[in-house]
Amino acid sequence: MDQFSEPVWRELLARHRERLAPFALDRVERSARREKHPVRDFLFEYYSYRPAHLLRWTPGPNVILENAAPGDLPWIEVTPVAGGLVLRADSFPDHRRSFAKWALEYLEGIAQRPPLFGCFGLHEWAMVYHTPEVRHQRTPLRLAPDAIAAVVEREQLCCTHYDAFRFFTPAAVPRNRLQLNRETTDRFDQRGCIHVTMDLYRYAYKIAPWVPGELIADAFELAAEARQLDMRASPYDLRSLGLKPIAIETLEGKEEYVRGQKELSDRAAPIRERLIESYRLLTANAPPNHK
Repeated sequence: MDQFSEPVWRELLARHRERLAPFALDRVERSARREKHPVRDFLFEYYSYRPAHLLRWTPGPNVILENAAPGDLPWIEVTPVAGGLVLRADSFPDHRRSFAKWALEYLEGIAQRPPLFGCFGLHEWAMVYHTPEVRHQRTPLRLAPDAIAAVVEREQLCCTHYDAFRFFTPAAVPRNRLQLNRETTDRFDQRGCIHVTMDLYRYAYKIAPWVPGELIADAFELAAEARQLDMRASPYDLRSLGLKPIAIETLEGKEEYVRGQKELSDRAAPIRERLIESYRLLTANAPPNHK
């Protein structure tokens, strides 16, 4: 087992909280005011990890924290050992191993599948195509409905991510090149997709505390940046929030979006590899008949 001296783990704990507190506090304070944010809220509504959970640091499995006492960490899964506390990898619950095995195969598949960069973020356009029921009612659109429809009809919708596709309007669904469903997730998700990049955060917190807090933080911050790109390329006007639009209806806008998409994909790769290693450790002793 590894071991962190008391000064080291206390510094890591403090740094984790300092790093993520601005995101968590912003969410809590806006919620108290019942104030919506079309970009930031996604990170706490689409993803189920609460602000208080985000601030909880964990060393990950098989690391002894020198001189740590049960009250130093908010995880009931840690156990006392001589000289401190440890979270054992073999304490990962048996009833969650089937998910961990599926997630490992999913993440490994994403890593091996070639990335695609031709969607131009049109999923957000498809979500407001020919409907008055837009998702962000308090946020203005930067184009008129007819202009949005013209863009959707001119371009080829090629969304590969079911959790984006399922929010397409009825009129937009048949326009997508692929008719996706939940069962096709393993087949079509690919690492060029900014939603796949954002979802690394989900696969990190899903196995907390058996994953290092730094990995959760890295995945969260990358998801926050991907969400900004996502919404800047949307038909919503977010300039009042300090976000400059990416006009993907133009050649220049398409090129800017693809540059951002590729950068996020490159930065996601090492995070995905670290997650794969975390899942491999947790599934190493899974019963052979688990699916």
